[in-house]
Amino acid sequence: MQYLHYSLDLGSHDVVQADLKSHAYVRLMDEENYRAYREGKDYRYYGGLAESSPANIKPPYKGQWHLCIDLGSKDGELGATVHIIQEVSPDKKQSKGRK
Repeated sequence: MQYLHYSLDLGSHDVVQADLKSHAYVRLMDEENYRAYREGKDYRYYGGLAESSPANIKPPYKGQWHLCIDLGSKDGELGATVHIIQEVSPDKKQSKGRK
């Protein structure tokens, strides 16, 4: 199967944004599940079929992740641009006051 692969070091407050050329499966996996995905075995992932773009996925925890984008058995053009959006942690937000 043809797919796009991105190895990402993500924090729990990051969001992965994939700008897609057409509908595609966008899957975020840890190392163990990425290995199973490559070998055609059962695996778990975050995300799924994105019928519109951009597709956003937030990792459940900090770590090394693999983002895979494929068409599955659907027709379309495989292509994407991936961005990491770093959200500010709720405990690090600052409020502005007036004097």
